[in-house]
Amino acid sequence: MRGGGLWQLGQSITRRLAQGNKKAVAPRRFFASEADLKKTVLYDFHVVNGAKMVPFAGWSMPIQYKDSIMDSTVNCRENGSLFDVSHMCGLSLKGKDCVPFLEKLVIADVAGLAPGTGSLTVFTNEKGGAIDDSVITKVTDKHIYLVVNAGCRDKDLAHIEEHMKAFKARGGDVSWHIHDERSLLALQGPLAMPVLQHLTKEDLSKLYFGEFRILDINGSSCFLTRTGYTGEDGFEISVPSENAVDLAKAILEKSEGKVRLTGLGARDSLRLEAGLCLYGNDMEQHITPVEAGLTWAIGKRRRAEGGFLGAETILKQLEEGPRIRRVGIISSGPPARSHSEIKDSGGEKNLGEVTSGGFSPCLKKNIAMGYVKSGSHKSGTKLKIAIRGKAYDGVITKMPFVPTKYYKPS
Repeated sequence: MRGGGLWQLGQSITRRLAQGNKKAVAPRRFFASEADLKKTVLYDFHVVNGAKMVPFAGWSMPIQYKDSIMDSTVNCRENGSLFDVSHMCGLSLKGKDCVPFLEKLVIADVAGLAPGTGSLTVFTNEKGGAIDDSVITKVTDKHIYLVVNAGCRDKDLAHIEEHMKAFKARGGDVSWHIHDERSLLALQGPLAMPVLQHLTKEDLSKLYFGEFRILDINGSSCFLTRTGYTGEDGFEISVPSENAVDLAKAILEKSEGKVRLTGLGARDSLRLEAGLCLYGNDMEQHITPVEAGLTWAIGKRRRAEGGFLGAETILKQLEEGPRIRRVGIISSGPPARSHSEIKDSGGEKNLGEVTSGGFSPCLKKNIAMGYVKSGSHKSGTKLKIAIRGKAYDGVITKMPFVPTKYYKPS
């Protein structure tokens, strides 16, 4: 759920709606008309359920429903949330060479994944910068399923296609299918498993974080991944679009009102509390996975062998250390926002800038993440954050801000 400039619009609207200033919402300033926006198959369902729809990455998406963003965030952690994330792009790579093909583009050890398991990874460019982040799953040795960000769809698909043509010209066996016939729902929170269990015969207690299955849910064949973007236990469900509304209704009904429809506003608060990157803010083309704190996503074999775009730069950073590092920050005063300057504790020396920030509904304090120069990145380091011409106290803090609750074997 990561965006770019349009995410900034969503963040701005989130703040204004939270303040009750609905007159400030003016999507027509950014689009010629509502008709220019794409709509998911759940659009009418959102509107009927009181969603406030906003432009996001070329789509009309719900930023919140009847609950406040604060209440929705807390409810996800206490009970559960259902998100429509159908604007994101799911695709499959198939063929006997789909694994070595993908390994040329991402930092993950795809070959080392067991069938039915997956990982967060990063598509890199020739300089080692992040083109996008993605959750990839090895369904079988000849089938990879992945989801890329809505705001990056066009550039990601062009990038993959360009390299696929060259790979196939050299005799490689790989093809792709873009799953525009499917919708994507994210069910998150402590009630995710017990609620979804009502709708499938498969024993979900045996499906752990990062694992994938193709199974029947509510009468339709779904791709189910135990993953999410909130830090909570949960699932992303790829469902045939003609069955998406019925599945959403069934999930809400089985939860007896405890799982609520939730929009992009709370989703952003949740991912920030979980210390997760938002592409276009916390990750961009000039930021490497090492600088972004995603060293753990670079497979051990990949560190030894390289073989992906930008490997020379990334492997050098692994050996020598990066020039900047992503950090978490807790601050006083008003919440820090993207591009707020980070200074040393004396307020004189520039250390970097904030990339995401806001008020944490669960912690009841300001949290942010950003990049600072290496050497100033250690937890407990005191600093100043410049907001609207004034300097406020901050301290570098370990992430996640809110402990994650991923479902893993004990």
